[in-house]
Amino acid sequence: MKTAEKISIGLHIFIGAGALAGGMAAILNPFNPMGLDAAQALKSAPFKTFLVPGIFLFSFLGLGNLFAALAFFKNWKLKPWISGFFAAALVIWIAVQCFMLQGIAVLHVIFFLLGCVQGILALFMLVRDYLQSRPY
Repeated sequence: MKTAEKISIGLHIFIGAGALAGGMAAILNPFNPMGLDAAQALKSAPFKTFLVPGIFLFSFLGLGNLFAALAFFKNWKLKPWISGFFAAALVIWIAVQCFMLQGIAVLHVIFFLLGCVQGILALFMLVRDYLQSRPY
């Protein structure tokens, strides 16, 4: 397994585990997950609690990133596409979250950058695979 794949697996597992934990916290306590007051934080958002964002975070970003890691372990042909898809989803999620919360925290910056790294690695793997498949 190449370095880009190893880094991608690590990122997908790390992000997936974090999304599962954060999503579960929001699902179990949608009014005050991890000490964040929903009424105050979501005053400009379309949600009144963190339940719907928690379900999305847990199921889509959490399980989705673990699915992307599985794609690398199983060496699926579409693994760079799957990785890039969940990288883009993470970057969009963070941007929308910052907009809805009307603020940016350190974790937003960190996970936005991790999503960018995932995307760059996926693009690198796609280009590498394309160049290696050319007949000349």
